[in-house]
Amino acid sequence: VKVPIYVDGKEVNEFVGVGARFGPTLESKEKHANQTILALSNPPDCCSQPKNKFTGEVILVQRGNCSFIAKANVAEAAGASAILIINNRAELFKMVCEANETNVDIDIPTVMLPQDAGLSLEESLKNNSLVSVQLYSPKRPSVDVAEVFLWLMAVGTILCASYWSAWNAREAAIEQDKFLKDASDDFLSIDTSGSSRVVDISTTSAILFVVIASCFLVMLYKLMSQCFIEVLVVLFSIGGAELDIICNLYTAIESDEA
Repeated sequence: VKVPIYVDGKEVNEFVGVGARFGPTLESKEKHANQTILALSNPPDCCSQPKNKFTGEVILVQRGNCSFIAKANVAEAAGASAILIINNRAELFKMVCEANETNVDIDIPTVMLPQDAGLSLEESLKNNSLVSVQLYSPKRPSVDVAEVFLWLMAVGTILCASYWSAWNAREAAIEQDKFLKDASDDFLSIDTSGSSRVVDISTTSAILFVVIASCFLVMLYKLMSQCFIEVLVVLFSIGGAELDIICNLYTAIESDEA
């Protein structure tokens, strides 16, 4: 949820909050969102009937001492048009209905703000400034440009690496052919079949690798969580260990041949 802030008629900042899973849907465009005066709640937690009456203002309250549903019901009964809840930490928190909640028919929006944003608004209000806000929630596009760009970047990197590897292998083969043509018969009798380090990758293997890598990128983008990142770190660590073992084996074989 985007929350543009106006102090004495001038836009000074824009905060990002999270909307509740209950209540009405916010406007999706800023031009359609109403600019509404912001007021403090008394008591600050808005867990009981406020001492001050409201006539359509957005009220700023502290988190804690009662549920989000209770705060929203009290604010709506007091005449507020929306409620901004200041979180007690920098991170945001999903606001959902608790299992034992009954009065969930709420007709005003409920939005949570980070602690620093809420403290900034509180300070402006306590300085007797005229503070007003807008609340709107932009619709997320069906196709995220960042996701498409990330996929194209990954696939492009794989294709460029494949082309570079093939080009190097071709150049090495041409140089080897020239060298063998100019070499003596004694050198031609040496078995060079075991010295090739060119890895032959088929078209099917390349396409399969691109598909698997793309799936991992999409999962990383959609399921950005600590557990998934830890799984990726473990997989990369296993792959790195196996690569190190293979490199050591090649080194040992070459030493024996020498």
